[in-house]
Amino acid sequence: MNPVSPAPTPDSLRVTIEGVFACQQAVRWRIAASTAAERKTKLRNLLAALMARRGEAQAALAADFRKAPGEVDLTELYPVICEIKDALRHLDKWMKPRRVATPMALLGSAGTINYEPKGVVLIISPWNYPINLTLGPLVSAISAGNCAILKPSENTPHTTAFLKNLLAQLYPENEVAVVEGDAEAARALLELPFDHIFFTGSPTVGKLVMAAAALNLTSVTLELGGKSPVLVDADADLRDAARKIAWGKLLNAGQTCIAPDYVLVHADSHDRLVEELRLAVESFYGSNATGWKKNPDFPRIVNASHYARLAALLSGAGGKVVLGGEMDSGENFIAPTFLTDITADSTIMKEEIFGPILPILKVADMDEAVQFVNARPKPLALYVFSGNKTTAESLLSRTTSGGACINDTVLHFAHLGLPGGGIGNSGFGKAHGVYGFEAFSNARGVLRQRIRVSAIQWMYPPYTPRVRKLIDLTLKFF
Repeated sequence: MNPVSPAPTPDSLRVTIEGVFACQQAVRWRIAASTAAERKTKLRNLLAALMARRGEAQAALAADFRKAPGEVDLTELYPVICEIKDALRHLDKWMKPRRVATPMALLGSAGTINYEPKGVVLIISPWNYPINLTLGPLVSAISAGNCAILKPSENTPHTTAFLKNLLAQLYPENEVAVVEGDAEAARALLELPFDHIFFTGSPTVGKLVMAAAALNLTSVTLELGGKSPVLVDADADLRDAARKIAWGKLLNAGQTCIAPDYVLVHADSHDRLVEELRLAVESFYGSNATGWKKNPDFPRIVNASHYARLAALLSGAGGKVVLGGEMDSGENFIAPTFLTDITADSTIMKEEIFGPILPILKVADMDEAVQFVNARPKPLALYVFSGNKTTAESLLSRTTSGGACINDTVLHFAHLGLPGGGIGNSGFGKAHGVYGFEAFSNARGVLRQRIRVSAIQWMYPPYTPRVRKLIDLTLKFF
């Protein structure tokens, strides 16, 4: 597979992008009028193609950052397949107008919420899960009856080429199109008056996307990152917690927006948790750097730039390396690395890590952990490990985050009954399942008047004493 092609000039790229956008605008009303059956056919075709070309997807991600086939299946294909199957099961219900109760003052009328397509939408996806985070939103966009232009990351060229080829064989370009390119392509796209933009990436770039969208008053869904904390109480099952924290952290070599970013552990449990984390890593990937480098299940950092950023974070972190620390720039390899004795003002505690490095901080109690979390920007995810249900619920009620797990990590993303998304610095707007369908739909409120003379007409001007008395009664009783 050779994804490299001559880069277009900025002018030719802009002309191409504007042409694709115009083609989609020309058919958007026809696509909006598509039936549930027609949309389901599109989704079934995507499902069949993903299953048939599973090996190609695995090869593309192996070429981009040596992701293991099993991890591709579990973290890239499975979530998209689940999105498709969920939409196939529920799309008829989602598309059906939803009746709402009628207030007494409007008796005689009927109200419904009609979910209508927004139109032509833009999906800008990141490099860390390039299939999952590109096709997942696309499933929602298709389900809602939209045309879509996709801009995958240039940092995973093999996977972007796979996606472009896959989708070109399934859909005409005036319905679904893939635009390749770097930041220049993204800028050209963001100048256009899309009906919705769905962006997954960093808070820094998310602000640029939101600013560009504001010029066209385009609605946005921003799925951003942040430092997702893990709170481990003294009575937690430490072996269970360690395995789940290590798995969630080292999945995709830590290049996961909802990965545990740091651990706040009760001082009484600190030393044992560190030991259990070491044992968990050993059971997953081996006991030393030689084994980790040879292990086909442990991915690499996506490119030299991200490797250099992580290397700088690690070298300036301070504290004590209790596991790992080995690096190899030739392979963009960074070992599973756990740090203790980190200070709160360390650089590594201010930036999202996005790699296989995990700081572990002692706290005197969970009140201190809550204060620590709440003093920082709102995270995309928060994880609580506790043997006490009341304590766990209390920790959730005293903090906020886009999503959360009690006694687990990461898995809330896979639960399609739960909304996915952030809050504040970690983003806003929700995705997955019905929440993704709603994100790409306009919830249109419709009132149908079923009688010729309604109660409200008795209060039309002029505002005579009799009319004002009716208004007073309405304010008091209805």
